[in-house]
Amino acid sequence: VQLQASGGGLVQAGGSLRLSCTASGDNLRNYHMGWFRQAPGKEREFIAARSRPGSGGNAYYADSAKGRFTISRDHAKAATYLQITSLKPEDTATYYCGASRVALSGIGQANHYLYWGKGTQVTVSS
Repeated sequence: VQLQASGGGLVQAGGSLRLSCTASGDNLRNYHMGWFRQAPGKEREFIAARSRPGSGGNAYYADSAKGRFTISRDHAKAATYLQITSLKPEDTATYYCGASRVALSGIGQANHYLYWGKGTQVTVSS
């Protein structure tokens, strides 16, 4: 599976972005898809995931992400999106999409993801 994240950029605080993750190489319907971010000097942090259709296709969010982040999937395009609103300077990080096939209990853990995209940089100015 090859993943490619895009849609990052420089945005002012209060703005919005939609990140995209496109995939190829396998049937993504068999995978949970997640978004994580990593700021310099920090560990990779879970933001949101959406389970594979066979596991319900439900969305899961980190507590810190509820309200401003929305994850969605377009299976016809093998794409996963992360809509971010009311951006804050502390959202500045590299955002990564990942694909996982583990049990739902591991959906928020980076080490349970098999495949990663290269990441897209989001920088929020104050």
